Amino acid sequence: MTDTTISPNAQLTGNVLFYRQPEPLSPEMHGNLGVNPADKPWAFLSGTHVVPLTVTEFAAAALNYPVIFVGDQKQPAVVMGLRQGDNLFVDAQGDLRPDAYIPAFARRYPFVYANDEAQNRLILCVDRAAPFVAEGGAMPFFENGQPSAYTQQALEFCNSFEQERARTEGFVKLLTDLDLFETKEARFIPRNPDGTAGEPQRIAEYLAVSEDKLRALSPEKLAELRDNGALGQIYAHLVSLLGWDRLIAMTFQRAAQQAPQAGNA
Repeated sequence: MTDTTISPNAQLTGNVLFYRQPEPLSPEMHGNLGVNPADKPWAFLSGTHVVPLTVTEFAAAALNYPVIFVGDQKQPAVVMGLRQGDNLFVDAQGDLRPDAYIPAFARRYPFVYANDEAQNRLILCVDRAAPFVAEGGAMPFFENGQPSAYTQQALEFCNSFEQERARTEGFVKLLTDLDLFETKEARFIPRNPDGTAGEPQRIAEYLAVSEDKLRALSPEKLAELRDNGALGQIYAHLVSLLGWDRLIAMTFQRAAQQAPQAGNA
């Protein structure tokens, strides 16, 4: 089992979405730092249109976004926009839509675990560049040289996230072993001036569970997926794919809102 710790001396590896200046959290380096309440705590999401997701979040996230699988590792993720760097759920002022689900991957920010491969452990880090991290912050990282209650809560949340991440890897492996994945496309069909359907336009290519492959499984295997909870997560993923239409509508809505501004520039 990998250890977790707070340490100023660690050889870290890997890069993580959102984090510009992650540093191993320690009283020596961050004893006077803390976090201030932010008016727009989710503004950092504005430049990201795809955010990783854990499997236990599928049902909640499916109410807002398409849940897809991306990359060689088939990482589950939510799609929050159709264009890179354009998050449809965070406006230009950094305000998050009040009905938007926030993935745990983002909720742990500005904290994150990083690998210290030399000692086979995880080190709690903080993004020193986070706008709400400041000297004398209202919620200090340390009190009397020890992790504060705020930092202890962050440790617990990051520990829980790591457990969910491992569970997600097991879920993806199960689907991979059953050969349930296929490549899908999200398409938009524009309307011609005369009202007829135009030429379909591909807006995204992604990995998803194949409904045909799922139906082809044996009753015994389907029962196994039902009993271990995987089948419910699969259905949540499949239902979420209806959300592509919502993203398309939101894209047109944002473009319409921005058009007068561009004309007045």
